[in-house]
Amino acid sequence: MILAAGSGSRMWPYSETRPKGSLPIANVPAVRRLVDALRYAGCRRFVVVVGPDGGRIRQALGALPEVAFVTQQTPRGTADALLSALPLVEGDHFLVAHGDLLVAPENVQALARAYAAEDVPAAALLAELDGEAPRDWICAEASGGALVRVLGHPRSGQYRLCGIYAFNRRAVPYIERNPGILESVPVGGMPPLEAELAASLQLMLDESLEVLAVPATELFVDLDKPWHLLEANRRFLDYAARKLQGDSIDPTAKISDGAEIHGRVIAGKQSVIGPRCVIHGTVWLGDHSTITNGVVLGPNVAVGDHTVLRNYCEIAGYTSIGHRCVVGHGAEMSGVLMDRAYLYHYCEMAGVVGTATDIGAATVCGTLRFDDGATVHRIKGRPEIPPTGANATYIGEFCRTGVNAIIMPGCKIGPYSCVGPGVILYEDLPSRTLVLAKQELVRRPWGPERYGW
Repeated sequence: MILAAGSGSRMWPYSETRPKGSLPIANVPAVRRLVDALRYAGCRRFVVVVGPDGGRIRQALGALPEVAFVTQQTPRGTADALLSALPLVEGDHFLVAHGDLLVAPENVQALARAYAAEDVPAAALLAELDGEAPRDWICAEASGGALVRVLGHPRSGQYRLCGIYAFNRRAVPYIERNPGILESVPVGGMPPLEAELAASLQLMLDESLEVLAVPATELFVDLDKPWHLLEANRRFLDYAARKLQGDSIDPTAKISDGAEIHGRVIAGKQSVIGPRCVIHGTVWLGDHSTITNGVVLGPNVAVGDHTVLRNYCEIAGYTSIGHRCVVGHGAEMSGVLMDRAYLYHYCEMAGVVGTATDIGAATVCGTLRFDDGATVHRIKGRPEIPPTGANATYIGEFCRTGVNAIIMPGCKIGPYSCVGPGVILYEDLPSRTLVLAKQELVRRPWGPERYGW
């Protein structure tokens, strides 16, 4: 069961136009990469719980065999979502995964093996916090391979729940008895009224049932906030590059002898790498896409289908360029460029650029502050300093910028918005907003008489 009905409001400016599970990881929706990982680990049937705005989740998975959908009209939490899907589950054992996760198949296999070896009602995948703030996550204590306690956004901790669980029918009564609020929080904590699956795990522990704790040893990212999209793309491209055994070039692809390539090439149908291009490391090039005339690519870059990179543009390492994009003369891009986004001419972008966004010539986003510090972001009113991507720019879908727009470090731009020519944007721009610069002109007489003629 894949739970993908949440509102994902912490992912603004992307949450207004799509569910988190449909966000692209190297040009593939995150939920599709999750299903691929689960299939690799042995899952064969899927029940996907979506919200009323789940069309892009259905689009990502609807063509796959053995996938059924359930709509949760009013999201009330992961336990409630699971219960809505249970009538479609066959057999006594089922795996549950949140739909906004990037996870390596090895982690799912480890969870499945541990669960199959023990007669327990449940098993949970855990990840070490590794420098992340415990207050950002639902955490857990574990000892001897078993869960000891669930901790909702504590002050300290070593592990966090990954959102991937194995259950059998003995766990169902505890899911049905979920209190609708996670009571296992620090004194003074303020949990929302939401039926979180972690509360059901704590109910099992309170009644002395064993819940296995399986550590994640490979790739895992939870897409919770905008900078996690940068982290997920970077870590997936690194993971995918490590797994490659060699080149894979379609017979119809054309690679010029005049291209300088220092890594592996995965090239799709009728793709082209032309002369004077320099590629520093692995590149994934989609069908009918071209890299021509002096393009420079950093290591581990993914390029979608029907995309054009041309005329001395520069793509930084660990960047994902979507389908049907254009990056043209002198443009620079680092991060994630979603489908049909254009960086047509001479601009510098670092961060996430949403679908069908047009970046005007000479648009620049700053990534270094004068004080060399990291930008403080506000997520649902709470100040946060991201561990990575604090000074990146986050542009929502269906936006545009005018010529010579300057976006200062860490700014977020809501969907359906426009930053006009010459604007210096110092703060987040709400969705559906046009901002223009007001110019004051001073006119004075001038001519040769000023020089004594």
